[in-house]
This record gives sequence, structure tokens and C-alpha cells, in this order.
Amino acid sequence: MTSTTQGFGIDIGGSGIKGAPVDLGKGEFAAERVRVDTPEESTPANVIAVALEVLQEFGWTGPFGCTFPGIVKRGVIGSAANVDKSWIGVNLEKELTERTGQPVTVVNDADSAGVAEDRFGAAADQDGVIIVTTLGTGIGSAVLHDGVLLPNTEFGHLYLAHHKEAEKFAAASVREEKDLSWEDWAERLQEFYAHLEFIFSPDLFVVGGGVSKKADKFLPLLDLETPIVPAGLKNDGGIIGAALLAAERAA
Repeated sequence: MTSTTQGFGIDIGGSGIKGAPVDLGKGEFAAERVRVDTPEESTPANVIAVALEVLQEFGWTGPFGCTFPGIVKRGVIGSAANVDKSWIGVNLEKELTERTGQPVTVVNDADSAGVAEDRFGAAADQDGVIIVTTLGTGIGSAVLHDGVLLPNTEFGHLYLAHHKEAEKFAAASVREEKDLSWEDWAERLQEFYAHLEFIFSPDLFVVGGGVSKKADKFLPLLDLETPIVPAGLKNDGGIIGAALLAAERAA
């Protein structure tokens, strides 16, 4: 199945691999997504096999996009915090293109979600500097200026004043691990977002990740000059952004 009004996106994560065809005009799924658990041994061979399974579920032929939870430069993986370290140096774009015979675009997962939020989500009507963050196992980030992406920012690895990496201090997984109250977690998020605000003077923060469904429990507790809002596309942004970027590159 392929269409000029549809694209396809695959979202590789540390816990699941998801995919769906995307309506490129509306920025929403054109069919219900498929999700498969990420293999326990998350090596390139094992993960690529699952990604191809997801693609085959829909009989998709044509350009498609694929996200990865790490740095991606020209299709090559540069970091692997939540999957097997053997990913580093792998040209995922080349591997998927050779295995499928289709044009493939590989992008960092947070960058993909950021592009989708800028086009179709919470940042669609906002000019200037947008910082999209995903709060989950770690903290992903995307920066866009008037719709143009600055890739691979990795703000989750910034060191805060207490000499701890931001994501080891303020990720959603840390709140669960340490059984923090929403108020206590918000204090940690305050430190992180105030730091970003001081450095970048953004026009809008968008907060994604699964915990964004409960944004009303923690976002109102933050005291920032910059507006901060939950992601409009929830956890679907990675797939939608990947499909969009692949279609644009193919065109």
C-alpha cells in the first residue's frame, strides 16, 4: 500500500517498536498503529527484524521514516543510551534501504516528535524558538526556529547545578523510581526548564512523553516566563514526524 497523501512512520524505542500509516494532510494515523515489544537483546539485527515486521503488517511500499532513541547523523547512529551499545556506528538508513528497496529517512525520536508538534500539534501556530521535550525513561529534546529543526540537541544530558545529568535527576522514570510526589518532581523540572529558559529564551516549551497525559498535575506547578504546554499529539508525534520527514525528502 502506498499513496501520495499518506506516509509511513516507525518509532523505535527502548521498550517498544511502533508503526502506522499517516495522513500527511491531517497529521494523524490513517490506520491503527501496530506495536511490538523491543527485543530484550536490542541489537541492530533483532530490532531491524521487528521494524520490518511492523512495515510488512501494512504491506507498505514507498518512502518511510524511522526514528531512533539516540543521535542520528546522515542515517548513522551516534549514541545508544536505552538500547544495545552495538548500535553505535551503524548506518540504519542504509540497512533499511537495502532490506526494503525503498527510500528511508532515519531521525532522532525527539526531533521527529518536535517536527510533528511544530506542524500539527501544540506549536503549530507559534513562531520563533520552540523547545519540545519528551519526559520518559530519559529526557529527549528538539529545538525548532520558525519551523527549522536544529537536530540532535540531547538536553537530557545537560549537567545541572548539582552536577547531575538532567535526565538522571528529572526524567519521568526518576519520579516513579523514587516515588516522588508531583510537587517534588515539579521542583526538579523547574530547575531543568529554568536552565533551558535562561540559555535559549524560547517562545514556547512543549512537553511530550507518556506523562504528558497527566500534565495538569505538574505543569501548573512550574514558575517560568515562557509558556509551557502539553504535546498536542501525545505519544504519536514520533511516527507522524518520521512519516512527514520521509515524504518531504522523497519529494
